[in-house]
Amino acid sequence: MPESDTIGIALKMHGVSKRYQGTLAVDRVDFEAYAGEVHVLMGENGAGKSTLMKILAGSFNDYIGSIVIGQKEVLLHSPAKARECGVGMIYQELSVARPISIAENLLVGRLPYRYGFWLDKKAMYRQSQQLLHKVGLDIDPWKTIGEISQHEAQLVEIARILGVNPCILVMDEPTSALSRREVQCLFARMRQLKNRGITILYISHHLPEVFEIADRITIMRDGRIVATKSIHEVTPPMLVQMMVGKTLEKPVVSPTRKIGEPVLKVKHLTRNGFFSNVSFHACKGEILGIAGLTGAGRTDIARSLCGLAPYDRGTVELEGQRLRRQSYSDAIKHGLMYLSEDRKIDGLFLRLSIKQNLISATLQRNTHCGLYTANHEAQITSDLIEKLGIVASSVSQEVSNLSGGNQQKVLLGKWIAADPRVLILDEPTRGVDVKARVTIHRVVRDLVEEGRTVLLISSDLPELVGLSDRVIVLHNGRLAGEMNKTQLSEESVLLAMNGEVV
Repeated sequence: MPESDTIGIALKMHGVSKRYQGTLAVDRVDFEAYAGEVHVLMGENGAGKSTLMKILAGSFNDYIGSIVIGQKEVLLHSPAKARECGVGMIYQELSVARPISIAENLLVGRLPYRYGFWLDKKAMYRQSQQLLHKVGLDIDPWKTIGEISQHEAQLVEIARILGVNPCILVMDEPTSALSRREVQCLFARMRQLKNRGITILYISHHLPEVFEIADRITIMRDGRIVATKSIHEVTPPMLVQMMVGKTLEKPVVSPTRKIGEPVLKVKHLTRNGFFSNVSFHACKGEILGIAGLTGAGRTDIARSLCGLAPYDRGTVELEGQRLRRQSYSDAIKHGLMYLSEDRKIDGLFLRLSIKQNLISATLQRNTHCGLYTANHEAQITSDLIEKLGIVASSVSQEVSNLSGGNQQKVLLGKWIAADPRVLILDEPTRGVDVKARVTIHRVVRDLVEEGRTVLLISSDLPELVGLSDRVIVLHNGRLAGEMNKTQLSEESVLLAMNGEVV
C-alpha cells in the first residue's frame, strides 16, 4: 500500500455494534482504513460487512460506538450527514430512477438553475457529460435509465456518487453487472481515485478481483472482524478458510451422470434487434450452460423462452408441446420456470415473509374454484429452509431483512417448490458468498439428479464450466458454438464468447 502510512488514517470505527430485529448484525467492531488505499471487506452473506458499511453511509440512527473521519469524531445518523462528512456509497442494487433521464439521476439534489428558478439544461448537459466521462461512458445524458443496459446503469450510479467528491467511497459488489472490459475500466478509475488520496472500501466475493485491486483485506464472520491482512500476506485458500472456517470443495458435476432425451427444443428463435435464428435443445437430467458477453442475448432469450418477452419468429417446445409466446402462465403450467438475474426487482416479494415467498409460485396449482388450499405448506417450507440452509429467525421474517445470499436461496426455493421440469437460472450466484455458492451448486446438482433440466446462464466461467454438461455460446445475438463436457474449458468458452472459432 503506497504512502498509506504517511498519508494517515482516514477512517476509524471503534466498538461499533448494530442490533437488527433481535440479531446482533455487527458486534463491537474496531476497523480502520488509510487514505489512498483500496480496502476490501470479505465474508459470507450475513457476516456483517454490508451492515457495517451502511452504518458508515448513515443508514441507521441507532448504532453503538464511535466513528472518526479524518481527525473528527462524527455521528452518522442520516445519509445526508454521511455525505456531508465525505462518505459516498454505491449499493449492489441500483438506486437510480429508471423513468427519468441520466442527467436528472446524476444531478439529483443539485440541479443547476438560472436566476434561481429556471432549470439550466445546457449546464445539466455539460455537467452530466463530465461525470459520465469519469467512468468512460459516452451516451446521451437525456436518455432515461430505462433505455440503457444494466451495466451502463451501474456506471451511471458510480458517476453520480463521484459527483459529490467523496473522501471515502464505499462500493458494495459494484462489478456484479459489468463485463470484464467494463470491470477493467472501473478498476482503472479506482486507481486514479486512490492516487488522489481517496479511501475506497470495497465489498466483494470475487477472489480474482480482490487480488487485482486490493491493498488490504478485512475478513468478517458472524458480525465480527476475523482478521485484517495485507494482500501480500494471503492466498485464496487462506481467505476462504477465514471466511467460512473450513476449506470448501470445488463444486463439479460428475460427467458420468446419465442424461436422457431432449425435453426442450428451441427452433429458429428470433427477436429482431436482440437475437436471431437461435436453435438448441436441452435434455432430461442435463445442465445446459449458456455463455456470452454482456449484450450477447442470453437473458433476452431466456425471457422469451418462458413468455416474459416477445419474439418474432421461431418455436419453443416442452416435451412435445408447443408453448404459447408471451404467456408466462402457460410456461409455468407446463413446468418451464425462470429465476431472474435481479432478485429484488423481478424475483422476490420483499415485504412478504420467507414462507409467503417460498409458496408463492404454487398458489395457482393449489387454487380451485377461486379457493386456495394450504396443502402441506408448513412441511414444504420447513424442508426447503433445511435443504437450502436459509438462515433466519423464523419463517415469518420479512425477506427484505435477509442477507443477499439468503434472499437468493429463498428465490431458488420458490421455484423448486413449484416442481419445475425445466428451470432457467440467470446468474444464480451473483453477489453471494462462497458458502452460499456451494449450497446453490449442490441444489442444482440435486435437481438434475432427480431428472429435471437446468439452463444455466452465468458470467462466472469457472462456475459455468464446472457445472455444465454442455455449453452453447452466444455472440452478438447468434449461436456461435456448442461444446460438450470433454471440450469445455474456460479458455475455449472465452474465445467463443469473443467470436473466435474454437
